[in-house]
Order: sequence, then C-alpha cells, then structure tokens
Amino acid sequence: MSIEAAAETIRSRVGSGGSGLGATVKFDCGADGVVFVDGTASPATVSTTDAPADCTISCSLDTLQSLVAGDLDPTAAFMMGKIKVAGDMGVAMRLSSVL
Repeated sequence: MSIEAAAETIRSRVGSGGSGLGATVKFDCGADGVVFVDGTASPATVSTTDAPADCTISCSLDTLQSLVAGDLDPTAAFMMGKIKVAGDMGVAMRLSSVL
C-alpha cells in the first residue's frame, strides 16, 4: 500500500460529514510521505500535502497501513513505541473515529 492508498482509505472514513476531530492531524511516515487530515474544514479534507498540524503521529508506512486496516490498535501501537505523538494528545485520542 502506498501513502496515497492510505490517504484514500482515511478519506473514505472521514467522509463528507466530517471526522468529528475539530483539529488537524498529520501522519508522518518519513521518506514515504505524509497524510494530512484537516478536521476543521467543512467538509473535512485528507491530502498527502505536508502542513503544520495540531497533532503529528510519526510512524512507518507499514504501521500506518496496519492501523488503517484495523490490524493494529492505536493504543497498543503507542505503548509498543510503533507510533510517536507530538502536539495535542487529546486529538490523538479522538483518532479512533478515523482509524
């Protein structure tokens, strides 16, 4: 799965009704790229454009794929050190609605 495919899956989950995040989130997969979710826009938008975010989740592309597929629980991933959270931890906690 590419970063674009991960973005498309997240986009389908965010939908036109909005994500309920009320914030911006960036999934930073390093050299593989980023997925930026703007939950403040109406409707919410998802892109692969790098931009400043309220919360940044750093992980490998494989980890992001596992999160999006539902094979990896976000809390477990955090506890195992597979994801790192920078910024607003409250936003990260609301991500379960997207993942």
